[in-house]
Amino acid sequence: MLVYFLRRLGQSLFVIAAMAVLVFIGVYAIGSPIDMMISPDADQAEMEAAIARLGLDKPLWEQFFIFVTNALQGDLGNSFVYATPAAELIISKLPATLELACLALLFAIFLGVPLGMIAGLKPNSLAGKTIMTGSIMGFSLPNFWQGMMLILLFAVILKWLPSTGRGDTVDLFGVPVSFLTADGLSHMLLPAINLALFKTSLVIRLARAGTREAALQDYVKFARAKGLSQRRIVLVHIAKNIMIPVVTILGLELGSMIAFAVVTETVFSWPGMGKLLIDSIQALDRPVVVAYLMLTVFIFILINFVVDMLYCVLDPRVRLSEAKA
Repeated sequence: MLVYFLRRLGQSLFVIAAMAVLVFIGVYAIGSPIDMMISPDADQAEMEAAIARLGLDKPLWEQFFIFVTNALQGDLGNSFVYATPAAELIISKLPATLELACLALLFAIFLGVPLGMIAGLKPNSLAGKTIMTGSIMGFSLPNFWQGMMLILLFAVILKWLPSTGRGDTVDLFGVPVSFLTADGLSHMLLPAINLALFKTSLVIRLARAGTREAALQDYVKFARAKGLSQRRIVLVHIAKNIMIPVVTILGLELGSMIAFAVVTETVFSWPGMGKLLIDSIQALDRPVVVAYLMLTVFIFILINFVVDMLYCVLDPRVRLSEAKA
């Protein structure tokens, strides 16, 4: 187990280092923020002074070396636009994105797994066919269109839920959160549902495939032969085994929810990291974009690492195969 842990940790650190190079070069090779920050009437001396002040007069390799040195000390640079540390800007928006992604993940789990198991246990029934048809729609419909339809139905026509903003927040350990207030939770529902629709469809199909496969295994047949109830067979023997691929996929999907909630946050004007990213790209605020991408990479790798450890705990054959390799 220790060898498996150290090997995965080493791979994760290598990926972070490689992505730091790619992200920095990719972002800093595009455009010049000076053109957007300096007045068109500014003379050459003023432009050169601004370039020097932002450190853009140095060679790219030297800028990268300075970035890495500062990043190891927790400094990801200062925003060109806001003149504040980029990490602080990202972290100030992170709670809004995190709580939205976590609520969407809960929707995907508590809706997708039971529905997928029903579709797997009764594939030819009306309920099973309806569930699978709904999952296909969840895969097919564009995310932004789903969001606008949710706003039209629940906010404009029915007037049940608000359509934009984050609502009231309260501090939890010094962090503002929305889910602890009724107004904040009502503002979260529509964007969380919109973010969860695709993931729910994915979980449904995974759970259905796993259920159908597990139902044919010998241990399930043996459990039936022993006279165990159908409920116990489903909840203990089938559910436990289908959760291995579901846990793996959901771990990675949580990272994608956090990283790619840009469309949902834009449609619902949710003040998270996605909106900050769009604003920073438009203003060519390089430090914020790099900080966002590096934080996203770190979140992906951290979640993937945790999923690998959970997978190893759920299925000991994983670490045995790694040890033999």
